[in-house]
Amino acid sequence: MKFRRRKPRETIDINLVSLIDVVFILLLFFVVTTTFTRETQLRVDLPQAVTGASADDVDKKHLDITINADGVYSVNNTLLADSKLDTLIDALQKESGGDTSLPLSISADGKTPHQAVITAMDAAGKMGFAHLRMTTVEAASAN
Repeated sequence: MKFRRRKPRETIDINLVSLIDVVFILLLFFVVTTTFTRETQLRVDLPQAVTGASADDVDKKHLDITINADGVYSVNNTLLADSKLDTLIDALQKESGGDTSLPLSISADGKTPHQAVITAMDAAGKMGFAHLRMTTVEAASAN
């Protein structure tokens, strides 16, 4: 057996000094060019309810869905038997005569369950109404 000494491999040197310089320059760039602001709240532009009907609204035929605080629907002041989507669609079909170009107004007060409003919007969407308006009504005061 012959035991020979092998030539030692050359070691690979990685120079980290230049890498640290580049990282430091990038960090310095981001610190100098970044501006920090403190936001305490989101600014949201909410819609405002306008009372009273315009002259155009009085002359045209339109549909009104009114939802009370208990989630009971009425279509053009006609109370519905239940709060199901199919019942609401049937009542809208009957009142509109299949004309989906009529303006549709969904009115609800602040205590109306959100799901009731979503159901009314689903009914309008499934029927294909193009002119949809959301309004608010004042809750009936208990005397």
